[in-house]
Amino acid sequence: MNIEIFTLGPLQTNAYLLTDEENAKAVVIDPGMQPEKLVKRLEGLEVEAILLTHAHFDHIGGVDQIRKLKQCPVYLHDEEADWLTDPKKNGSARWSDLGPPIVTDPAEYALDDRQELVLLGQTFKVLHLPGHSPGSVGFLHGNVLFGGDVLFRQSVGRTDLPQGSWNDLMDSIHGKLFQLAEETVVYPGHGPKTTIGYEKQNNPYV
Repeated sequence: MNIEIFTLGPLQTNAYLLTDEENAKAVVIDPGMQPEKLVKRLEGLEVEAILLTHAHFDHIGGVDQIRKLKQCPVYLHDEEADWLTDPKKNGSARWSDLGPPIVTDPAEYALDDRQELVLLGQTFKVLHLPGHSPGSVGFLHGNVLFGGDVLFRQSVGRTDLPQGSWNDLMDSIHGKLFQLAEETVVYPGHGPKTTIGYEKQNNPYV
């Protein structure tokens, strides 16, 4: 499985493309705003799924275009089930200077804590990680975690947005993420990748 990073939109959101090149199949995680370079890369690939770590506008801007183009399902935690259809909840109405309101159909599948997804012939474990948003999740594959906006290199996700919670965020980080192996590589929603061990030692917020 190959991992490619596409930094998209005005907030420099990390979208991840996971590919099985031998079978020309792919999974997209968090297709953000202005997704043209990601869409171009998808030419000739069958997209098995769009996985969303959460439904803030900067992580879902490309969902509609890719879902319609590739006829692929979207996975999202039920706590944010109505955010894809509501610009106020996904935040695109609040930051109208960054782009038009984002509205797309609801997700086809709901995610649950500890659920296992089999995609690209690989198993991904879902971790519910509320705090930055109520339905934030991470996708764990071996020693690789796609963690959305929960934990960054020497930082953490903001909790001042609607339904954010600092206490929940700390519970998610200490109770779940810091229980993972220290060599676990974290691919975050913004910025460079890091490891659990590095953040335990160097992150001033935790």
